[in-house]
Amino acid sequence: MSLMQRSSPLRRKVAAVALVVTVPGLILASTTGPAAFADPTDSASSSTVTLERLPDEIPSVVEIEVPGADELDRLVATGVDLDHGVEQTPDGLEVHAVVTPNEVKALKKAGFSTGETLYTQDDTEAALAERDATVAAAVTANEEFADDATDPDVSDVKITRAQYFTSFGIPVLSVEARYANGQAETAALTVERDSGAGTEFGSGGTQTITRFVDSGVYLYHRGASPTSGAQAVTTRPDRVRVVSPSGDVAIAKVKDWLPTGDENDPFKGEGYQEDFIRSYMDPTDLYDRIKQLATQFPNLAEIVELPHQTNGYRRAAQAVIPAGASAADNPRRIAIDSKAYGSEGGNGITVTVVHPTAADQALSVAVAGKAITVTSATDSAGAATSTAAQVAAAVNAHPEASALVNVYTYRGDAGAGVVPATAATTLTDGLLAPAKVTRGPQQVYAIKIGKHRDGSKPGVFFYAQEHAREWVPPLVTLETAERLLRNYASHPATKDLVDNLEIWVLPSVNPDGGHYSFYDFASQRKNMVNHCPQTGSMDANSRNSWGVDVNRNYDEYSLFDGYSGASDSCTSGTYAGPSELSEPESRNVDWVVANNPNIKWSMNVHSSGNYFMWSPASYKSEGRVTAPEPTMEQEEMFQASSSRILTAIKRYRGMTVTPARTGRVVDTLYSAAGNSGDMLWYKYGLHAWDFEVGTTFQPAFEATTPTGAGAHQEAMEFANGLVEMARLAREYDLDDVTPVSEITVSPSSVEGKVNVEFSTNEPAAIYYTTDGTVPNLSSTAYGFAGLRDGGERIKVDEGAEVRWIAIDSRGNVERHFVPGTDGNYRSWIATVGYEPPLPASATAVTLDKTTVVAGQTGVTASVQVTAPGPGDQPKPEGVVTVSIDGEASGSAEIDDEGRADIALPAIAAAGNHLVTASYGGSAELAGSTSAPVALKVTAAPGVPTAAVSLAVKPTSIAAGKSGAVASVGVTVTQDGATSAGKGKVDVLVDGRKVGTGTLDSQGRTSVRLGAFATAGARVVTARYAGSGDVGGASSAPVVLRVTKAKTALSVKVTPKTVTTRKRAKVALTVKVPGVKANGTALVKVGKQTFAVRVNASGKGSVTLPRLTRGAKKVTVSYLGNDDVASAKKVVTIRVRR
Repeated sequence: MSLMQRSSPLRRKVAAVALVVTVPGLILASTTGPAAFADPTDSASSSTVTLERLPDEIPSVVEIEVPGADELDRLVATGVDLDHGVEQTPDGLEVHAVVTPNEVKALKKAGFSTGETLYTQDDTEAALAERDATVAAAVTANEEFADDATDPDVSDVKITRAQYFTSFGIPVLSVEARYANGQAETAALTVERDSGAGTEFGSGGTQTITRFVDSGVYLYHRGASPTSGAQAVTTRPDRVRVVSPSGDVAIAKVKDWLPTGDENDPFKGEGYQEDFIRSYMDPTDLYDRIKQLATQFPNLAEIVELPHQTNGYRRAAQAVIPAGASAADNPRRIAIDSKAYGSEGGNGITVTVVHPTAADQALSVAVAGKAITVTSATDSAGAATSTAAQVAAAVNAHPEASALVNVYTYRGDAGAGVVPATAATTLTDGLLAPAKVTRGPQQVYAIKIGKHRDGSKPGVFFYAQEHAREWVPPLVTLETAERLLRNYASHPATKDLVDNLEIWVLPSVNPDGGHYSFYDFASQRKNMVNHCPQTGSMDANSRNSWGVDVNRNYDEYSLFDGYSGASDSCTSGTYAGPSELSEPESRNVDWVVANNPNIKWSMNVHSSGNYFMWSPASYKSEGRVTAPEPTMEQEEMFQASSSRILTAIKRYRGMTVTPARTGRVVDTLYSAAGNSGDMLWYKYGLHAWDFEVGTTFQPAFEATTPTGAGAHQEAMEFANGLVEMARLAREYDLDDVTPVSEITVSPSSVEGKVNVEFSTNEPAAIYYTTDGTVPNLSSTAYGFAGLRDGGERIKVDEGAEVRWIAIDSRGNVERHFVPGTDGNYRSWIATVGYEPPLPASATAVTLDKTTVVAGQTGVTASVQVTAPGPGDQPKPEGVVTVSIDGEASGSAEIDDEGRADIALPAIAAAGNHLVTASYGGSAELAGSTSAPVALKVTAAPGVPTAAVSLAVKPTSIAAGKSGAVASVGVTVTQDGATSAGKGKVDVLVDGRKVGTGTLDSQGRTSVRLGAFATAGARVVTARYAGSGDVGGASSAPVVLRVTKAKTALSVKVTPKTVTTRKRAKVALTVKVPGVKANGTALVKVGKQTFAVRVNASGKGSVTLPRLTRGAKKVTVSYLGNDDVASAKKVVTIRVRR
């Protein structure tokens, strides 16, 4: 039993599936937006929007509302810096943007409407002040002391999900349904709830679900009950009902989502240690803490220095002259960058521009130490004439000045304006972090936890802070590391994890951006590298907009592959970088997995939104073509794992990650081209997830209410989830339990067909056939009925044989079948009410003596019962009976090994006697009878003894054919003299009498055996009844082999000549007199093959599709069955126009 798929043939860098949903759970009531939105085709569309952050602007988090998915894509295309959340509103979708006033102005000009300001610099400063106060308090403390529904096959409405849950104790019911006419009809659907098992629909209230439409395509109806008001849930419903506008009815049982009550956490137990986080921590603090842990627990942990150092918390010292960002000044503005990083000498350089009053002066540059003075040229009237282009050229040509700085015109302007006189302007890198934060290249650290850290144990990878401003996720990973190490000595369950897993924790992927977010610009999302060109936004006015979004810089389904959700603009919040894996931060994540192939599990911890997601996370905008979809088994694995992990999170304080926020990234959030989750899933085959922790942006460290946002509480609850994920990895490694599958057959609305559905007791793939072939891993895979739905309903010919195998992601095959091997599969006849035969048993008997004197005991029959079928079979249990010459002589119950010993009674008559053993079967296993074993009974002196000989000719015959003859002879021996037997002899086949013969004067007779309807070995015996004082006797058994019947296959095509507009019918007849020919035939025309059911009379037919012009070869292959041999015939059909 397993929850995971180790690898997938779909994990290739190719687009496979057209995406039709972007944000499930969000309901679009209309495809027409409010009047506040501009037409995307007008001159202010996103294609011409330029978002610019002016120098020293401080961004805020604000609401932006769009009417639907198309406008959301247009908004994303502007490059706006979006937080992760997407919410439904009555008018469409609401997103949270991190924007400055100037960016808001540009967005409004493009037709977007902003709403409430959710988060400002004041909130950041409050969070930092709280952190500082907490740290100070800790330092002080340390110093002081250290079923009524319409047939679902024809109903136009189907309930796909009905899930009940509580969040912080408040009950909610989430329902999803699909309506056949939902594309055209916009009406909401009403959900009627009962109030518990056996109660009336409506007694628990009602709620409405509305259409979810994406890009003009109806997907389904969905909605959750409100938490207050008339439609709020007060009692858990047992069933829900939806009636469509046409009157069709759908009913579904309500399932629990994350069911957990007030019970204690079953994993932790008494004495479990947790809660090791006291404040927000910058990347330096995080690295210091994991180093301390490695030092404290040297036998359980070690620090790993990742190979790619980041550029570091540093940048050039810069200035612009004149200061500001007024477009009117651009022709006369120069940008100045120090050649050395600010921390390495660039800070403190000054540039002064002087306008002399004398006439006809030349442009000059002078340098004194770090002070650069530019004296402008003047004209004959003494007016300054040096343009921005001329000043830049002069400084760059001056040996001493050019060693200090690089000067250029502003953002590609020709620089024809005269640079104004300016007092000394000091260049600065503007970085404010304390001295503990290194200004050089930053070493990135991870901690590797495990008793065995040599790659021999399954690996789990937790990583956080790809996005710099996400301060809570690092705390989640750090709290997890603390729990694993500090509970090792006292908590057996934790010890088992650490002993048997190798757990990597990378608390900060992006330390440079993390430091910048803490100390300079709280909204920083990216790293600090400036990839902007000198003709673009390279200057100081864009210093808060530079950087690469690390989680768009990976090399699977990226911007560079044509996928959406990333930008090629160097100032965009989702800038993908100049190329895939261009950044050391992303290369470090890639290195960890590439160089540690034992890692098979990962969690990328982000914030915010309380999401739990997995791949695919990317799609192409045109056609919504996603990265390859997971298989049904993989999707079920992700869902099953989510239930475990999210239940563990909920146990901390009752917070529920809702069903609508659980699923594939492209369905629950948006496209994120080039993200790390897709790289780990598709490139390396990891079971890769993504958390979105919490509900708000950089919340206060402590929540102000029990249910409120707080970094401390969020770190604790999501650390529960990471520990639970480690438990899943451990259980997966131990898993050797095979899955169990079931099949359901129900009536179909299509004549001659039935519906077939499969289910399994755990996530497992089903591979099946309906054409009589042996299923293997290349057979048809059972799939979903639709988006976020259950298994499909397969239409199958009534009476056809369905064969299948089930395999879980660990590779365990149901019943230990060998895929592709004859007999190694489950089998079912596609008939409503079909009762499958019990698996066959096999019984064998042996005697401890083969000879005994008449009238004496002392012979023991040992009986062995087995279940010889392929794979795992039921264990034999029950009673066996031993018979002598067909008469029961004793019984016993078999033991756990299927064995029993039975003593035979004394036999009075001398001669050969046949001993058989019969197993009566059990509730799970069919009965069987052994082959007979001969026991020779010798006579006492003076008593006549009969001996029976038997010969059968021919020794082999085809099923359906007669002609086999049993020849019997009986001789009587008495005191050394022999004579011919007299009387009658019965001939038996498999223990049943088939004829009787009268012995002639030579003691001989013969019996003609009839035709056999089935193939297989037949045991023939002869039994002499005795005569006068001569007792009865039996022959030794003789085996007659009955082979498969030879087939006479005829094929008729009508008409023989057909037009391209008509369809020909192929009828076949299998002639095998006396034998049932039911089975399957394959009719092949060109590259198309059709499975045809052959009935017991040997008849079958199929109507071919319309064919193209020309002579077509039709190959008919009858596959045969257990009793009839296969056959093939080829005919030709001519197709004309």
